[in-house]
Amino acid sequence: MSKTEAVIAGKRATTRANNKDAILIAAREVFTEIGFGGTTVRDIIRRTGLASGTFYNYFTGKEEVFQALIDDIGARLRPRLRSVRADAKNFEDFIETSFLAYFSYFAHNPGDYGLLRSNRGREGGYLSGPQTRAGLEELREDLLQAIQAGIVPNLDVDFMTSAISGSAFSILDEMMTRTPPDPVQTARFASQLYLGGVRSFVSE
Repeated sequence: MSKTEAVIAGKRATTRANNKDAILIAAREVFTEIGFGGTTVRDIIRRTGLASGTFYNYFTGKEEVFQALIDDIGARLRPRLRSVRADAKNFEDFIETSFLAYFSYFAHNPGDYGLLRSNRGREGGYLSGPQTRAGLEELREDLLQAIQAGIVPNLDVDFMTSAISGSAFSILDEMMTRTPPDPVQTARFASQLYLGGVRSFVSE
């Protein structure tokens, strides 16, 4: 490849990346504002200034671009949660750092929260989609490992997973209504609530 051809190829690659980013940014805005059901590909393209056919150079439809947004959130959030749980030295640390990582992520990425909040129940979305299911399975696996290591009390792991995730989802909503959201205070509250409940079982 000649120098000129390399420059042209580089410009094309940059243009493609910029176009794809523009579509993703626009899609996030539209899905957040009117939800997946009300969104059309035309709605997304109108926000980009690109030609209408450009969308299909990158995505097959709104389902694919929506899933790309959800997958991006999962790719950034789930490793953080697994990392803090793996580093936990005791039960309190396992719970507190998990909640703090979760609440901090959304406090610093309110656009991600808005997207998920507007599309709950959508396959691929907030509660029912593959990213959430994968995250819950990872939490369950981490709890099992922590139980085996003697870090977490040996209680019903499925109930524990449900209790942690359910309280996190619900308390997150309240935190995000506050200005500014305070992930540290929120994590402290959620941790004390959860740990207090578990201790009642352990002390029996």
